Amino acid sequence: MEYAHLGRTGLLVSKLCLGTMNFGPQTTEEDSFAIMDRAHELGINFFDTANVYGWKKGEGITEKIIGRWFAQGGGRRERTVIATKLYGSMGDWPNEEKLSALNIRRAAEASLRRMQTDYIDIYQAHHIDRDTPFEEFWEAMDILKQQGKILYVGSSNFAGWHIAKAQESARRRNSLGLVSEQSHYNLLVRAPELEVIPACEDYGLGLIPWSPLAGGLLGGVLRKIDKGRSASEQIVAQLDKHRDKIERYEAFCDELGEDPATVGLAWLLHQRAVTAPIIGPRTVEQLDGTTRALEIKLDDKALARLDEIFPGFKTAPEEYAW
Repeated sequence: MEYAHLGRTGLLVSKLCLGTMNFGPQTTEEDSFAIMDRAHELGINFFDTANVYGWKKGEGITEKIIGRWFAQGGGRRERTVIATKLYGSMGDWPNEEKLSALNIRRAAEASLRRMQTDYIDIYQAHHIDRDTPFEEFWEAMDILKQQGKILYVGSSNFAGWHIAKAQESARRRNSLGLVSEQSHYNLLVRAPELEVIPACEDYGLGLIPWSPLAGGLLGGVLRKIDKGRSASEQIVAQLDKHRDKIERYEAFCDELGEDPATVGLAWLLHQRAVTAPIIGPRTVEQLDGTTRALEIKLDDKALARLDEIFPGFKTAPEEYAW
């Protein structure tokens, strides 16, 4: 396994981040435990979750699964950099969602209980809260830091200017500010290249791409369909929209002699500011297949070919101005 500093911090994390969103809804607790154990065997020390995962309001099913795994001992908690998120609704009363100081405090305490730990390594805002000023956000986060309940703060789904506002507000408080940003970023979705990636570079945030394989479109979907495997209605609709690109992409992966899913992850690992794509295996076998991405070195010619298939963006304002 390879490791990298998360943004400008001294924190070392594996260059693949284990996403846990499937734990509970699609992957049984037993299989989830096996995946997490195997992740440690492979050297993956960076796990990502959220209080809403499990998708039953207020229950925090996925965090509870992680907590029961931690409770087995054997160094599981100590060897894991755990990142969780808050924002989504966890109840039907006011102040049980978003980023008010009240919800930040309550949500953090609840995540700590569910995960059976006394601290969260990276506490992330799952979405921008347009109704809460950053002064309030940082005061609440700084208190949690002072109490030793969180170590770092990250964001997810922030625009470049949200990152700038957050960092300038933190700077006025002499706080470290955000250390990471989770963005929807892959070969098909390249909008972060406009302003999010430049903001991450300028402010020293590590970029953690989610949905690195575009929900499966970049994971060899045509090959799977040819073998008789079914695809969801959403994937079929997206495939109809992008079929020409996907056909060219899978043909290019054949030329490379590599699996499309592996190439998609490898491409992200070659991009500016990226620390670790979030992988979301449903089985141990799927997890084992992801580590090949760390071994693939895409040369300039291969990267140019992928840019030809999936055109990206120049940094703003050059993309739309001189």
